Amino acid sequence: MKKIFALVAFTAFFAVNAQETANRFFYELTFKPKKDSAKVDKVMAILDVTKDKSIYRDYTLVAQDSILKVQVEAMQKSGMFKDISNTMTMPKFTEKIYKFYPEMKVQFVDRISSGFTPMNIGYNEDLKLNWKIDSQKEKIGSYNAQKATTEYGGRKWTAWFTSDIPLQDGPYKFHGLPGLIVKISDEGNNYSWELKGNKKIPNFNEVTYIESVMPGGNGGKVQELTREKFTKTLADYKKDPFATMRPMLTPAMLATKMPGMDGTMGDYLKKQEKTTIEFYKANDNPIEMPVEKTKK
Repeated sequence: MKKIFALVAFTAFFAVNAQETANRFFYELTFKPKKDSAKVDKVMAILDVTKDKSIYRDYTLVAQDSILKVQVEAMQKSGMFKDISNTMTMPKFTEKIYKFYPEMKVQFVDRISSGFTPMNIGYNEDLKLNWKIDSQKEKIGSYNAQKATTEYGGRKWTAWFTSDIPLQDGPYKFHGLPGLIVKISDEGNNYSWELKGNKKIPNFNEVTYIESVMPGGNGGKVQELTREKFTKTLADYKKDPFATMRPMLTPAMLATKMPGMDGTMGDYLKKQEKTTIEFYKANDNPIEMPVEKTKK
């Protein structure tokens, strides 16, 4: 009966918003990038909800999409390459997490490079969280919320959900409560999300402009791997992000002057490699703790 009610409520929610393609929920994520440090960082994340799925991701690049579009189109018009990475605010997280309705199948996707071509790799997870719903209620922002707890990824989580928004969804992979999760944090406050607002997105397109103009187009198809293979592939990429590109680079290519820039292609690639490695090293405190570290 509860599932039938949830389905009816979910359908009604989108019937009211039928003229819109998506509903975007903004979550402020507060997290500790380093597990042995008290320093915290913040980033805005979004959960875009459509009729058949939701997409969770870092909002940083999405927020800059229109600005980047202007810059790329200016380069295309002039025929002159320009390194726009200096004008971009880089995201804290690169993954996207899809939840496909109504089964709530989870797909975790990240992007690596295969030679010169970016590619999406991902794994599927049939995730059933064991929630324990508490009678405790609290006001979270403007929402009437109720407490629930669960364990996942080697951490204990406390969530607050609101039945005012009849979506059994939430940030990251979290879902399965009788209402949208408006706040969730782990026991050690390594990661904490809190809903800060929402708006309707007309003419919604999950693929950003930058993704659409990159090699592979339209964000690229997802190469589905087992979780074990995904974890190893991503770990190898983080250690040496240019490993598959390096054999393709000839001395002549590396010595080529980059149009619109001071320096050669070799200089540019060295800078990009350094930036990528530093990006991954900046966070050694993942949301899901490695399995071997959770064993007692």
